[in-house]
Amino acid sequence: MDIRLGNLNKTIVNCKKCPRLVKFVQKVSTEKRKQNMNEEYWGKPVPGFGNLNSKLAIIGLAPAAHGGTRTGRAFTGDKSGDFLFKCLYEVGISNYPYSKNLNDNLNLKSTYITNILKCVPPEDKPLSNEISNCSNFFDEEILSLKKLKVIVTLGKVAFDNCIKLYKQKFNLKQKFIFKHGRSQLLPNGIIILSSYHPSPRNVNTKLISNKMMIDLFKKAKKLAKF
Repeated sequence: MDIRLGNLNKTIVNCKKCPRLVKFVQKVSTEKRKQNMNEEYWGKPVPGFGNLNSKLAIIGLAPAAHGGTRTGRAFTGDKSGDFLFKCLYEVGISNYPYSKNLNDNLNLKSTYITNILKCVPPEDKPLSNEISNCSNFFDEEILSLKKLKVIVTLGKVAFDNCIKLYKQKFNLKQKFIFKHGRSQLLPNGIIILSSYHPSPRNVNTKLISNKMMIDLFKKAKKLAKF
């Protein structure tokens, strides 16, 4: 891992700026989920993972209570992650069709995965000041990816908040529309590609399918040229 990214990740993991989130993460990690009762939870903010030469960034809103908060890696150890990594494997982005834990030897091709918020919020509903507190981390992650060409946002909330950060940074007046599979150009030349979130609810109601997600990441790879 690049030294700059390593230092940033250490700062993220040690962050305690949001008392409500710190308290909730501790509660989740202490009470645990029945099937994970014998596991030791990560129980801290969850940094992104990948490398600084990535051309593609995949952005979620926040780590799952018993996914990333448990395992210490975004989209790892929950059903949304299971669905996501099957699709990433199909298009040659991931070397495995799963993401289980920090020691599973997972590698990504030219891809960085992170969340806008590094801690899970109660009911998956962050407060505006919590997103604001985390915005510097997200901003620094994106700025560190010097070869970045495409951002895929998973879910409308992640999309809206990603756009919000860009609007603040560049004083944008342009209107951006959320639609699955739609690509739009950001002012720094990066393409933002919006996607429905691969949550169990969206998958079960067929709002998103395996084929839809695979097609979206094929498009992302083509746009990112890798």
